[in-house]
Amino acid sequence: MTARLPPAPEFGAPLPLRATPEVLDFLALRRSTSAVTLGEPAPPADAVQDLLRIAARAPDHGKLSPWRFIILDGATKARFAARLEALAEGRGDATAAAKLAKLRAPPLAVVVVSSPKPGQIPEWEQLLSAGAVCANLLNATLALGYGANWITDWYSYDAEALAILGLRERERVAAFMLVGTPREAPLERERPDPAALTTRWDG
Repeated sequence: MTARLPPAPEFGAPLPLRATPEVLDFLALRRSTSAVTLGEPAPPADAVQDLLRIAARAPDHGKLSPWRFIILDGATKARFAARLEALAEGRGDATAAAKLAKLRAPPLAVVVVSSPKPGQIPEWEQLLSAGAVCANLLNATLALGYGANWITDWYSYDAEALAILGLRERERVAAFMLVGTPREAPLERERPDPAALTTRWDG
C-alpha cells in the first residue's frame, strides 16, 4: 500500500486545475475506520512523510503554519499510553484508563497540534486551518489504503496529559490521528441530508 507522489512544485510554479473524478469517487464513499480494529502494519516512514506533506497543503491564511505534528509509534506510543494510564489510575478514574484502548490498538498516532501565532490573522481562522490539516491527513491516509480515525479523548484536554505530550502555552490538540491496517471493513453510518442544512440567501 504505497503511492508515488508527484515532486513538490517549486514556489510560484503554475498548478493548472483539472477534473479528477476518482477523487470525487473516493470522497463520496470515504469512511473512517474504528480505532480498535487497526493493527499492523502502519505506513512506512517515507509514506508518513508523504502524508504530512499532503496534510500541510491545507488552506492557511497568512501562511503561518499554525499547527505542528507529533509522531507516536512503537515503544514511544506505548510509553505515552502507560503514562496516561498511570495518570488516570492515580486519580482513581477507571473509565479514563479504559478509554486508552483506542490509543493503544493502532500502531501509529499522529498528533495534530493547533499552534496559533500572534498577529493580524484571527485565531479562529488559524484553528480552522488546523482542522483542515486534520481532514487532509485523514483523507490522504485512507486514500493510501490504510485505516484512520480522528479522535480527541480526555487526554486531548487534560492539562497534565498535555504536559506529558509537551504542548506549549496556547497550543491545543486538534487530533489524535490513529492509523493502521484495518482488520475489518468499516460499515456505513447515518449521514446528514445536506438539503436540510442548506438555505439560499435572498436578501
